[in-house]
Amino acid sequence: MLPGRDGLSLIDELRRQAVDLPVLILSAKRQVDDRVQGLQAGGDDYLVKPFALVELRARVRALIRRGGSRSAEPERLQAGDLVIDCNTREVTRGAERVELQPREFVLLDFFARNAGRGVSKTMILQHVWDYDFDPKTKVVDVLVCRLRNKQACSRRTRAR
Repeated sequence: MLPGRDGLSLIDELRRQAVDLPVLILSAKRQVDDRVQGLQAGGDDYLVKPFALVELRARVRALIRRGGSRSAEPERLQAGDLVIDCNTREVTRGAERVELQPREFVLLDFFARNAGRGVSKTMILQHVWDYDFDPKTKVVDVLVCRLRNKQACSRRTRAR
């Protein structure tokens, strides 16, 4: 029911071109046969309109967790002597392990994946906290400061 094109034919074309992206079908068609047809056509999930935004977000997160093209997401990120293991969620600087709280890890991972690109405070808030915060809040500043302090402590320890 896309303008000028059938969504199922679009999915079929993507699959024939070996595009390995997760596909979530959002449709007003609610019959079991319609849902089965969408999944058989190559859709990874099917959500019937109207839907709750919180459910959409949860389904998108689940699709991302399962991956589509796993090769697009590196398992390890590296910046100089800083290594981020995305599977174990461990961070090392040189030979030393850097202990991070869960949000600190998510922030560091976000920075590493966006190295060389400008990111706004709003982008950080949406990614790290996964919902909208007042952009004037200081939570991003506090978390960035904690990460910087851990980096500085790690450098001082190695210098000894």
